[in-house]
Amino acid sequence: MGNYLNPGNCGFAVIRNGTYVDKSGMIDLINRTIDTTEKLTCVSRPRRFGKSFAAKMLCAYYDRSCDSSALFKDLEIATDSRYTDSYHRHLNQYDVIYLDMTAVIGETSFGDLVPYIKRNVVRELTESYPEVKVAEGFAPTLANTVQSTGTKFVMIIDEWDAPIREGKDDPRIERAYLEFLRALFKNSGATDKIFAAVYITGILPMKKDGSQSAISDFHEYTIVNPRGFTEYVGFTEKEVKGLCADRKCDFSMMKQWYDGYTLGGISIYNPNSVMEALRSREFASYWTETSASKSLMEYISLDFDGMSKTIAQLLGGIEVPVDTDGFANDLVTFRDSNDVLTLLIHLGYLAYEKETKTARIPNEEIRLEFAKSVRKVKRDETIRRVRESDQLIVDTVQENAEAVAAQIEKIHAEETAPLFYNNEQALRSVIKLAYFSYKDYYLKFEELPSGDGYADIVYLPKKLSPMPALVVELKWNLSAQGAIAQIKDKRYPAALSGYGGGILLVGIVYDKGAKETKRKHTCVIEKI
Repeated sequence: MGNYLNPGNCGFAVIRNGTYVDKSGMIDLINRTIDTTEKLTCVSRPRRFGKSFAAKMLCAYYDRSCDSSALFKDLEIATDSRYTDSYHRHLNQYDVIYLDMTAVIGETSFGDLVPYIKRNVVRELTESYPEVKVAEGFAPTLANTVQSTGTKFVMIIDEWDAPIREGKDDPRIERAYLEFLRALFKNSGATDKIFAAVYITGILPMKKDGSQSAISDFHEYTIVNPRGFTEYVGFTEKEVKGLCADRKCDFSMMKQWYDGYTLGGISIYNPNSVMEALRSREFASYWTETSASKSLMEYISLDFDGMSKTIAQLLGGIEVPVDTDGFANDLVTFRDSNDVLTLLIHLGYLAYEKETKTARIPNEEIRLEFAKSVRKVKRDETIRRVRESDQLIVDTVQENAEAVAAQIEKIHAEETAPLFYNNEQALRSVIKLAYFSYKDYYLKFEELPSGDGYADIVYLPKKLSPMPALVVELKWNLSAQGAIAQIKDKRYPAALSGYGGGILLVGIVYDKGAKETKRKHTCVIEKI
């Protein structure tokens, strides 16, 4: 049992000793690729989404130096009849090379990264198999080992992209590392002789050279397009419901805080945050504090036209269009805001809707991270938007109807194309954009069922917030009093019947007809 060659099953044993959500069905997906043209698999997902758990599970399953049957005997891969033959055929049958690239970086310098890997893997090979002839190259040595032992390798690389992420300021590091991977996985003849299967995982997809992957033979499963790996990206809703039932935890709050990544029609939750909330009995942001928050602020501060508006839209709950195709899969090559948004999707800060090609902030946890970061951004445009939104909330709560009307009119004129000025969805977007900093005090609900219809937008105060609830409507060709009357007629406040605090009805209207009054906004705020 070594550090890099056949590391054993102790990592997965520790995982099984705690609360474990069964993701062993993923093993079957890798088993299907063994000794096929699809043997090279790259699965990318955000940080804290169980990448290392999956890698340690695969190590325990394939490693021939140990017997892992007791660890798997009660799991899906061993108990589901669909997998039985494959499960027994490949259990503990291979030499495993396991590289945790974050750990490797901690053991040596960037300049020595590739030589360090080769040196230590070869050392462990010769210790385990003294008869193996060490060749001049790394791949030929692996090939000699297979010829001597009659057993191919399964290679597992965790945090494969760590050298690219952490060495981003020195392109030589990336170049040497990618050349190492190319030498192993681009030569199909040598690759077929050496490897039964390869599984690599990280935050970023494979690095692109121009428009093509630098290591093109890998089959990729990303957060943008996870395909068959969807249910293994994070926790599914069924799994989270089960955890909440076992721990007597409020599922609705868990959904509000950590859901939001909808992949292939399946709701996916952040596994780390769900488990932290269960352990601490507290719903809060468990996002990686230092580096994650710092990187978010860095990326949303990038000086691309329209970036400030896009961030405001996202914070307001508006989905924004994004083109993910041109992203270079690194942390330094940004051509436009599309590349920034795509990176934020891969980092887990944004959820991606494949059908509509839009991005949004997925849940309460991430909104808090955005809200904290956006206030640290130094760009004048961002600062202006934050201040204006903060002031709008103050003016609304203080029932300063004239100031509210003026600010909504400004946002409406700046952000809405003439063609969509009276479009219902566009009007709702104006409200969300204007009140985008609501997260400090409120939870937002859209189309909240009420007495005789749906309240367009309701801002409900968070626990311990001193603010009143806000029921906001933006209409045209009504009087402001008429808008308030419509809110009452449809009994929108009935949606808040269980709420014991104050409620403000906010009716904002404009005249789209006469030239002298066209698009002039007025507002009435009424306390009930």
